[in-house]
Amino acid sequence: MAGIRDVKACVFDAYGTLFDVHSAVKRYRKRIGEHAQPLSVLWRTRQLEYTWLRSLMGAHADFWQITGDALDYAMRTYGLFDGRLREDLMRAYHELDCYPEVKDSLAALKRRGIRTAILSNGTRGMIEAATAAAGLDELIDDICTVDELRIYKPHPKVYRLACERLALPAERISFQSANAWDAAGAAYFGMRVVWINRAGAQPERIPNLPDAELASLAGLPDLIG
Repeated sequence: MAGIRDVKACVFDAYGTLFDVHSAVKRYRKRIGEHAQPLSVLWRTRQLEYTWLRSLMGAHADFWQITGDALDYAMRTYGLFDGRLREDLMRAYHELDCYPEVKDSLAALKRRGIRTAILSNGTRGMIEAATAAAGLDELIDDICTVDELRIYKPHPKVYRLACERLALPAERISFQSANAWDAAGAAYFGMRVVWINRAGAQPERIPNLPDAELASLAGLPDLIG
């Protein structure tokens, strides 16, 4: 696999890339019962779909509200009407587990003088809480969120925000996402892109392909020249 050269910063999607979005439900698997896994999948699916729908409709709501709306839909789908459980699941979203290789990979990039940042649909409060809970504070140089834009990925304005905050052209940034649609959005904008294909999924049939594909972030430091 050819390396990605001449980049000055690595920008990371948060949910699914740095943080395991399913770790919130895993924490309460026993309380949820047999529907835990499908509930978690549906929660995440509706969460993403609501960002796209609201962007297209021009009916913005912040990611915390969307996350709660998606959870309400999922819980009702499986006949769960437990207010305390809902509160616990939402609280857990502020303390999602990071994937096991994340800290070492970020530390290796920092040692090489590569700047690091998060570019996320999440609110700043959500990302700051998750980053602190995972112990990533000193490994992330900047946090960029869509709060000020009031539109979600994969709109080009979101990727432009990272360029403006880092004062770098798109081609000097390597963007990492586990979401293929997000990787395509960044590539279409002009960033160098590494798709972190944790699920072993097939490539999407949408324009633009990533520069590289990895199964986890563990191989990223060696890929970045």
